[in-house]
Amino acid sequence: MAPVIRGTRILHDGWSRFLVAEVTMPDGTRLAREIEDHGRAVAVLPYDPVRGMALLVEQFRPAALYAASTESLLEVPAGLLDEADPEEGARREAYEEVGVRLGALERITCGWSMPGISTEQVDLFLAPYGADDRSGPGGGLESEHETITVHEIGLDTLGAMSDRGEITDIKTLLLVYALRLRRPDLFAGV
Repeated sequence: MAPVIRGTRILHDGWSRFLVAEVTMPDGTRLAREIEDHGRAVAVLPYDPVRGMALLVEQFRPAALYAASTESLLEVPAGLLDEADPEEGARREAYEEVGVRLGALERITCGWSMPGISTEQVDLFLAPYGADDRSGPGGGLESEHETITVHEIGLDTLGAMSDRGEITDIKTLLLVYALRLRRPDLFAGV
């Protein structure tokens, strides 16, 4: 017999939904487990293969401030998936956050961000761009109070930062590593 969720109780229903699941384990043990019901998300690493650059964002993160007194993180453009197609969501987030229009996307995976507590799955992409593709201001949506700072960083610098443990956002680190594995020629100076 597999574990069975017998019921759930909602504790909070807002941007995220928090609930407690009543679970019966295969041996009959009954447990209560908290779940953060977040839904699907997308993340994309836009990189310019000609100039050897990548676009990242920096913004205030209250959870990082609470847990580690860290006000902001360097991250790839990312957000909740509002569309049916994850590629459309990744393109939307890239335009809103860093002002770049993306064409072809290279899918890396759809992975669980925190399977022990959250329902969130993140579709991860790499996406080449050129200087002419930067057509918007970026910075996020004012209506969502994102206040994003856009950073265009050299891929050699980004690779060195990942080697030194300075990229602490896991989705960003995974996408940097994926690009390094698939396009090592772009990181020749690291």
